[in-house]
Amino acid sequence: MTDQPTNQPYDGYDGYDPYGQQGYQQGQQGYPQAHQGYDDPYAAQQYTQQWQGQTWETQTQSPVSAQVTAAEETAYLPPQGYGAPPEAAPVSSPAADYGPATVAGNPRVTDAQRARAEGRSPVIEPGMQPAALTALLGLLLAGAAAVGTYALLVPLVVLQAVTAAGWFRLNGMWPARQGIALGFAGALAADAALLASDRSPSAILGTLGVWVLLALVLQLRSHADPDERMYGLMATVAASALAIVAGGYLAAEADAVTVGAIAVAVAVLARALPLPTPVSVVVALLAGAGGGVAAGSLTGLGTSGALLGAGAAACALIGHRVASYDYPSRFVHFTAGVSLPLSAAAPVVYVLGRALV
Repeated sequence: MTDQPTNQPYDGYDGYDPYGQQGYQQGQQGYPQAHQGYDDPYAAQQYTQQWQGQTWETQTQSPVSAQVTAAEETAYLPPQGYGAPPEAAPVSSPAADYGPATVAGNPRVTDAQRARAEGRSPVIEPGMQPAALTALLGLLLAGAAAVGTYALLVPLVVLQAVTAAGWFRLNGMWPARQGIALGFAGALAADAALLASDRSPSAILGTLGVWVLLALVLQLRSHADPDERMYGLMATVAASALAIVAGGYLAAEADAVTVGAIAVAVAVLARALPLPTPVSVVVALLAGAGGGVAAGSLTGLGTSGALLGAGAAACALIGHRVASYDYPSRFVHFTAGVSLPLSAAAPVVYVLGRALV
């Protein structure tokens, strides 16, 4: 190692230092002797060190700028195997192009989406078992109405409780204990007001208004997000309204309750038969009318029971359709699927019963 002026060529590179770092080589070999004997620290800059012969710096190491550029170009690429060409590396895509991560590595597809993709209907109807429970509850209502008002109160309370719980579960809000309890409490209050007012329908309307106000107060005290509070308010009001309106069986004439409940039971069973949907609806309506005629012959309605039975069956089919959902749980079918056909038919049973009896 010798000290030479800086204007001498650097191993054939015409004075170009590929690293731009003269002190780097000095630091690798210790402080050079050229620094000794100089009082002026800047005087040592007139000389530089030069290795005799070729070294690894001049043969194998690429310039630092080229290394930085290569690092920047490959910083976000996944590790590649040895010998793989750079252009074969996959190009990364934004995370919004894929669904949530799954064990299988594919975007999650719900059962409803798969059914639509395959051309099938995503709506699943309750089926025969919930229909059988609906028919059983309808027969209990019909028989209890023939016995007396307080006997009717027992299956009616069961219907109102299942209605409140089923509506919240149908809307995906479970557990929602406060809303379910509020809806069921409104139904009990309406029943008590009906009994106290000699089954006046104004008791149902008054209770419904008070319970809407209570639902508003309950949601205003909630600390949830505004959208969630609004959704909870609508579910609470709807559940309370359905459970309270089911009290119309208590306000209706006993014969009308018997005819209407039997018509709903027959119509729901017919609707659950494995038939095409249009055919099944027509068969259910005809079965409801026929059930109304049969029940009317046992009561004072006679052939007028056909009209009442058809009206109750139509409302029951609406409630049945509401209980059908995109691949719901069994709990939905065994709560909302059981109760909504009977609860939806209560207003028609009251109105037509008053008009026909």
